[in-house]
Amino acid sequence: MRISAFRKAHFNAAHRLHNPNWSEEKNREVFGLCNNPNYHGHNYELEVKVTGEVDPETGYLIDLKYLKDIITEHVEHRFDHKNLNLDTEEFRELNPTAEHICFVIWKILDEQLEDKYEVAVRLYETPRNYVEYPAV
Repeated sequence: MRISAFRKAHFNAAHRLHNPNWSEEKNREVFGLCNNPNYHGHNYELEVKVTGEVDPETGYLIDLKYLKDIITEHVEHRFDHKNLNLDTEEFRELNPTAEHICFVIWKILDEQLEDKYEVAVRLYETPRNYVEYPAV
């Protein structure tokens, strides 16, 4: 039986959207308030979707406690209460847009889980704005 299981999590982080190859004027024009040199923050909400076959012995697709622990260790501890531009290796050279943050989280989780699972990530930057990877 093929099925999907979901786990929600959250973290708070600051960032600045900025392209170092552009002028300050173009950065302000494209990114607006999100280009604030003093950064700004979000309360990110995360949904992780794992899809695969149910194990006939356990009845589980995946132990959700195990999934929670992976998300806590590899995402929340890594990004929560951090300035993404300054405090994380992933975003030192990569503009921390919601799209990039979502993909980076997907990559981290995909590397942690067995190949038998398909992983998808939905990241809410605000209650009204979210991105997901892979796109459906």
